[in-house]
Amino acid sequence: MKIAFLTPEYPHELTGTSGGLGTSIRNLALAMSEQENAVTVLVYGQKEDAVFNDGVIKVHQVKNVKVKGLSWYLTRKKIEKLIDKLYSSGEIEVLEAADWTGITSFITPEKCPVLIKLHGSDTYFCHLDNRPVKWWNRFHERRALKNADGHIAVSAYTAAMTNKLFGLSLPFQVIPNGIDPLNFKSDQIVDNTKPIILYFGTLIRKKGLLELPYIFNKVHAEFPEATLQLVGRDASDIITGNRSTWNMMQDLFSSAARENVLYLGSVPYKEVREKISVATVCVFPTFAEALPVTWLEAMAMGKAVVASNIGWGTEVISDGVEGYLSHPKNHDEYAAKIVELLSNEILRTQIGESAKETVKERFHIKDIAQRNIAYYKHVLKIKS
Repeated sequence: MKIAFLTPEYPHELTGTSGGLGTSIRNLALAMSEQENAVTVLVYGQKEDAVFNDGVIKVHQVKNVKVKGLSWYLTRKKIEKLIDKLYSSGEIEVLEAADWTGITSFITPEKCPVLIKLHGSDTYFCHLDNRPVKWWNRFHERRALKNADGHIAVSAYTAAMTNKLFGLSLPFQVIPNGIDPLNFKSDQIVDNTKPIILYFGTLIRKKGLLELPYIFNKVHAEFPEATLQLVGRDASDIITGNRSTWNMMQDLFSSAARENVLYLGSVPYKEVREKISVATVCVFPTFAEALPVTWLEAMAMGKAVVASNIGWGTEVISDGVEGYLSHPKNHDEYAAKIVELLSNEILRTQIGESAKETVKERFHIKDIAQRNIAYYKHVLKIKS
């Protein structure tokens, strides 16, 4: 097949910063390419219009049109024209777009089928984060969903919540994110005498980073030798307007616990994997996800994880089997589960091994790619 992805982000030095959405798309694109499919990625919101090859993946950078009051519409029509061109030239057969801010709300290609995949819309994340959504974003997201030829969700929870929030009853095909476990092998020796608790991802309120200091304070009281390492981009806080979540976090640590906290900032992807490999426990006290790739990466390396029990959490981890789940606001319980793992190496190893097997069996990117392709073909058949 010849597949295109439309996305606001993609992990490459030429396209700017990227989070979990871009990573999941690239993982899937590479797996599809290995299965003899041709993959094109259209990245909008770029500084210039350009085309380059990321290995076997062809990437189109699309610069937004700048006309006061009409940029949103003209940019969509520019993308629509590019899709029509690629389809008519035989370069693509189907396009998958992310749900974020409803980019396809006014994109109506002549023939190319358009599918929407739920990675988490602004409406969805605002709901989980207990803050109001911009009516403009909600309007575009709902319209894009209604106009799509097919619908995929990375978790059943995200599908059900999206239908509820938009007052829809769309039949979503649930296909989770995936990773290649071979890229997450660990041969590092972990020093259990100096336990490392690792968080990697964006430092932002919705990921539970303002709860983590309270949790670590309690862990530190039980394990004063434990360190908390934070890896990822610092973000501004949408509630208070503070430019740095990291700055907000620092005052929440006890003076003793703060001495054992190390913030490393953003580091190259290879170094992130190295940090995971030497971690004792990985923690993800998030409030808002669709299906997080970071959890899968830590699990694939055989790490015991303490994560959030909200919604999508049970679709990845069975509490006490492949990891532990707890609500980020329940600081006592969350800290107790971390302490239990730090205290029991045998338990920690068992959970890590179960996590590794679960990723291989349920989230292997080769299988996920095949499921996506099968759904694309189903939509093409109906469309024709």
